[in-house]
Amino acid sequence: MSMTSTNADVVDIARRLIACPSVTPARGEVFAVLEAMLVPLGFTVDRFVVGEAPDGPVENLLAWRTTGAGPHFAFAGHLDVVPPGNGWTSDPFTPELRGDLLYGRGAVDMKGSIAAFVAALGGISEELPGTISLIITGDEEGPAVYGTLALMDRMAAHGLRPDLCLVGEPTSSQRLGDVIKIGRRGSVNMWIRVDGAQGHVAYPHLADNPIPRLVRILAAIDALVLDKGNDWFQPSNIEITDLDVGNPATNVIPAAANARISIRFNDLHSGAELIERISAIAAAEGGIVTAKISGEPFLTEPGALSDLVAGAIREVTGVEAELSTTGGTSDARFLSRLCAVVEFGLNNATMHKLDEAVAVQDLQDLTRIYELVVRRALGG
Repeated sequence: MSMTSTNADVVDIARRLIACPSVTPARGEVFAVLEAMLVPLGFTVDRFVVGEAPDGPVENLLAWRTTGAGPHFAFAGHLDVVPPGNGWTSDPFTPELRGDLLYGRGAVDMKGSIAAFVAALGGISEELPGTISLIITGDEEGPAVYGTLALMDRMAAHGLRPDLCLVGEPTSSQRLGDVIKIGRRGSVNMWIRVDGAQGHVAYPHLADNPIPRLVRILAAIDALVLDKGNDWFQPSNIEITDLDVGNPATNVIPAAANARISIRFNDLHSGAELIERISAIAAAEGGIVTAKISGEPFLTEPGALSDLVAGAIREVTGVEAELSTTGGTSDARFLSRLCAVVEFGLNNATMHKLDEAVAVQDLQDLTRIYELVVRRALGG
């Protein structure tokens, strides 16, 4: 097998993507730049905008190239980025090479990985039997309401369903290739409201203070031990993330008290089960719970796909990858409904931080890894 990638191209591709401001939800220029790269490589590109305010509109891109009968390998990612914030050494959307690092918002999370995949495709000159697709959203860093879920609907409309999927999230920790994500915990947020009756603090018998009841609810929730983890997942955890009464007066018993909790849970639970459990605790004190499930847990059992990616990492870098399910949620939680999915990408040390940067060598090595993965996934 000959590696024909011109890896210097990956830096130019990354620079062109970073130079497009694309704070979530992303639309417009950054998608046009990516489309212009894919069309000459023989891809059919479907760009579409979907959704209404407040969570939309969102632009997404679905691209695919089929060469005869064979497996369907998909790469998934996002072109949107978090707001850059103030205090950068240079303009966050003017990519800048300083020494061995390329700086700019999205360099790591995750325009760099998308650049590496496009560069990898450019290195595959022969026709490999099967389908390659890119599932690229502009709404991973935001509510994710009109992003990957809408892309999955679009794929179904085009008759596309991948057999294997690699999400290019920045999973590496200490060095490129040391971590592959094979699953993620689920996430659910819940809002707890306790209503009382407003009154004067000197006449408590004429009022109903909701705060003690809310405190008892939160104490009961805080005392819960959901589980001790299992072979692949760390223990589920509950965090109290907000407490609000909004009472500026010192002599008034408030009419209501509110709190918010966030639960990250492993595959021993479901979002619905946890909502029911917390609702029962709150109801015992007259509390009402509303909830939003951001994602259910998923696990791709170690096997063909993780072995494929780990083997490519080992060949290029010599690193033995750890299989992990730690960290926050990603769009893999949706794509896991379609096929086996793992996540692998750049070093995550600077993601979402000021002066986000990627090592040029990592971009080049990631391009080689992705090229090996695609070749081997399609039997090349």
